[in-house]
Amino acid sequence: MALDQYYLLGRSGLRVSRLSLGTMNFGTDGFHAPYGKTEDETRPIFRRYVEAGGNFIDTADFYTAGASETILGKLIAEAGARDRLVLTSKFTNSVDPGDPNAGGNGRKHMIRAVEASLRRLQTDYLDLYLLHTWDRITPIEEVLRTFDDLTKAGKIRYAGLSDVPAWYAARAQTLAETHSLVPMINLQLPYSLVERTIETEHVPAGQTLGLGITAWSPLGAGFLTGKYRNSDKGLTGDGRLSGQGGVGFTWTDQQWEVLRTVETVADELGVTMAQVALNWVATQPGIASAIVGASSAEQLGSSLAALDFELPAELRAELDAASAVPPGKPYVMFTPEYQSWMVNVGVKLGDKPTGYHPVVRNWVPEKQG
Repeated sequence: MALDQYYLLGRSGLRVSRLSLGTMNFGTDGFHAPYGKTEDETRPIFRRYVEAGGNFIDTADFYTAGASETILGKLIAEAGARDRLVLTSKFTNSVDPGDPNAGGNGRKHMIRAVEASLRRLQTDYLDLYLLHTWDRITPIEEVLRTFDDLTKAGKIRYAGLSDVPAWYAARAQTLAETHSLVPMINLQLPYSLVERTIETEHVPAGQTLGLGITAWSPLGAGFLTGKYRNSDKGLTGDGRLSGQGGVGFTWTDQQWEVLRTVETVADELGVTMAQVALNWVATQPGIASAIVGASSAEQLGSSLAALDFELPAELRAELDAASAVPPGKPYVMFTPEYQSWMVNVGVKLGDKPTGYHPVVRNWVPEKQG
């Protein structure tokens, strides 16, 4: 399971690494500035990923106020690696609070956003362009037509979605297929041992509709690394979840139990807790790639080693059981336990015998008087 083994993304011929390099911390501007890295700090991270055979890079115009794309553009040019990389960017978030059309998923902003991303990234095309999040107002037909036009113009090679409801993704893909528009091949969503809610709708939708899922925050915002602990004072530990960085995060008793299980599994296998968590995500059904960020080349190297071992079935079962999310209704009605008494599973079904032909009766209308 080395990083230089590639897998098809969704229902496409695009080959990507099982671990994608997330660059949300490339740059020291904007919303992500407190955790950002300078160009010189990001260079060894980028090089470590590419030298290991990785080809899947994830960014967005919103990350560090565009600095992530600018730095990536320089690093890719330095390495002369543009053609071998699968470069992904995203749009939706506003780049000018005073302009009502400088954000959202409308055609005007989509075209403006892709042109700006291309300039910052020093390239004339994006391999994958994603709607960053559902804006709740733009008609999906407008988004699809614009994706199709951008593909025909050579600005993007493939299209996809990030952080949208499952019904939205299903409608988008169905409309694209019905009207022969460029299909979606990717669905980017949060997924980890402490955040498995996408398994109810999004994962089956992706598997059915040809949308390869890329998982962001596979370490649960760093929670699953083991550097945080639960005490009578709440969460303790040195990281971005501590203090003001932890605003908006709450951790349940079940999630602390998941953490203990991850630690037990890691100790048994002689690997780190982060590697266990990443391995679990990267090998889950429907997951095409897990997005990993890093603050140093050494940390990235440790993450890449998460593909160097297999989780034994019994240990995976322990992780699954500890992190399971009970299905609500109507989904509980589709579980084997529920079906066993709702459906007559005792009926014997067999293969049709050789030479079997169904009886076809031609319907003849009754003669009218």
